[in-house]
Amino acid sequence: MAAAMASTSSLASSKLPSGPKRPAGAFACPQFTGLRRDNQSSAAQMLFFQHAQKQLRVSSSSRRAPRGVVAMAGSGKFFVGGNWKCNGTKDSISKLVSDLNSAKLEDDVDVVVAPPYIYIDQVKSSLTDRIEISAQNSWVGKGGAFTGEISAEQLIDIGCNWVILGHSERRHVIGEDDQFIGKKAAYALDQNLKVIACIGEKLDEREAGKTFDVCFQQMKAFSDYVTSWTNVVVAYEPVWAIGTGKVATPQQAQEVHAAVRGWLKENISPEVASTTRIIYGGSVNGSNCLELAKQEDIDGFLVGGASLKGPEFATIINSATSKKVTA
Repeated sequence: MAAAMASTSSLASSKLPSGPKRPAGAFACPQFTGLRRDNQSSAAQMLFFQHAQKQLRVSSSSRRAPRGVVAMAGSGKFFVGGNWKCNGTKDSISKLVSDLNSAKLEDDVDVVVAPPYIYIDQVKSSLTDRIEISAQNSWVGKGGAFTGEISAEQLIDIGCNWVILGHSERRHVIGEDDQFIGKKAAYALDQNLKVIACIGEKLDEREAGKTFDVCFQQMKAFSDYVTSWTNVVVAYEPVWAIGTGKVATPQQAQEVHAAVRGWLKENISPEVASTTRIIYGGSVNGSNCLELAKQEDIDGFLVGGASLKGPEFATIINSATSKKVTA
């Protein structure tokens, strides 16, 4: 416990300016409360987090190296996603697609890009099949009278393979809470849409030593509804590093990734812990990706701004070579 707490404190001070069965009726719409945040924690939740902290040994120096690159995930592949967010025009996206089509990419990497909804069809029809398509969000249930939303069924219909859920901008700007996001993930998976499940702490939470508590609570919300982790990639994105230019050091990122993998081992299964890819996001670019990729528990990246630059995104994808060197 002392080691875990000490590691948590170092995070705050360093270089800074098959799961449980889902509840019945989880997808009944429009009966949802996910856009109203409840900050109160139950006694059971507190006991859960205390138990998780006691079980984890997050210092990488005390962990036996568990795997090489071929055992990184179920597919054995590094994973790089590009989240284009609310950016682009038809012309700029055509240029970006052209750059990606002409780039030389490592074979042993799964690559996904997430354009804005209105450009998905354009990208799908012009981008190399080497790169899969993701949406940036999806609705919590079957479509209907939900203005502005997109259903998982519609995404499948236009050729999406993936969806990003739980991104900090959905949590902290739009106001989606943990349980709502967990329900969305379970519904998407039930429709055969693979999920990039995002977690991460805000700056004040990190400074208060709550990094693990926040990440574990977000993981538990996914596990409360998700019954199979086969098609889930977990993305750790510290909120303070997204779009700010600040990046967690490789050691900081590795520490949290190791803790999340430990949580999966203790709360889901050792198999899920070893096969689930845990990727890092937060101002990843062509300059810092190589050192981050060398870390034992960093299985790839979710990239924001740098994914809008074809050559730089290719560099990040190809950073998988440093993982092979260190394996």
